[in-house]
Amino acid sequence: MASTMWASTSAKPTPLSANTSTRRSSLCVVRCSLRDLRDRIDSVTNTKKITEAMKLVAAAKVRRAQEAVVSGRPFSEALVDVLFNINEQLQTEDIDVPLTRVRPVKKIALVVVTGERGLCGAFNNNILKKAEERMADLKQLGIEYTVVSVGKKGNAYFMRRPYIPVDRFLESASLPTTKDAQAIADDVFSLFVSEEVDKVELLYTKFLSLVKSDPVIHTLLPLSPKGEICDINGICVDAAEDELFRLTTKEGKLTVERETVRTPTTSFSAILQFEQDPVQILDALLPLYLNSQILRALQESLASELAARMSAMSSASDNATELKKSLSMIYNRKRQAKITGEILEIVAGADALG
Repeated sequence: MASTMWASTSAKPTPLSANTSTRRSSLCVVRCSLRDLRDRIDSVTNTKKITEAMKLVAAAKVRRAQEAVVSGRPFSEALVDVLFNINEQLQTEDIDVPLTRVRPVKKIALVVVTGERGLCGAFNNNILKKAEERMADLKQLGIEYTVVSVGKKGNAYFMRRPYIPVDRFLESASLPTTKDAQAIADDVFSLFVSEEVDKVELLYTKFLSLVKSDPVIHTLLPLSPKGEICDINGICVDAAEDELFRLTTKEGKLTVERETVRTPTTSFSAILQFEQDPVQILDALLPLYLNSQILRALQESLASELAARMSAMSSASDNATELKKSLSMIYNRKRQAKITGEILEIVAGADALG
């Protein structure tokens, strides 16, 4: 009768999210001895200590990463704004700047930024899923693509899929620097200038808050002030989530609208005056633009990864607490039942002797 009670107790759903773990716990409750249950409780306790420590580490790191993202955004946005206006003025002149040359798209380079480690929930899966969706869209349009993978998780993912063309595998440091961004910038620069690709897109996870981040696609090259970028058949190949160079102002704040061509309220030509030739300025600023945009993507991706890890470890700690509570309750019931059975055996033996 007691065994039946234990079985029904173990059949109740545990707070674990995975069905496999739930079934494993149920089997352990029915078949495991008291010693096995104690070992399981100790194991869950140790796991909780590890997840709580990882949560604290991620929380300490995400603050610095968040500060880097917030402090770097104004410079990056201002630089894009200046380049946008200079390039717009050069459209009326017969000047050839390689990084601003818009040509029919036959091949696209996808720079996919992932994390260096796991245990961060669906962070890496979300950006890789975004990349797969973009590849499917390009394949449907009949456009070739190549991948520049940044991050150990992305590298491992693409290595297991040899049918996906990868131009280069890169790893990012624990704290992104301009040196890391420059290595990526040099690669995409050579691909675009040599006309191996006609468009470069940057796929990364944009940091919105500690509880929310979204995978996005930005057009990195060419620097185009207006109009859509099309393939050889005249079909638009811009990503639906492409935010770059769709900037406008709304209620005094900078916002993003893809369907609206940017119309600045104040002309930079009336504010900024340059002594040098615009082409020289553009040639000097474009490498800085590439580096700053890639560094910003790396910083945003790192902040999103740390925030996702902090959230995942918090959930893991909560699950471990609930599991320990359930196992402790089952252990106490089983121990009580064992003691009761031993007492009944002693009483039965005394009655038999009497």
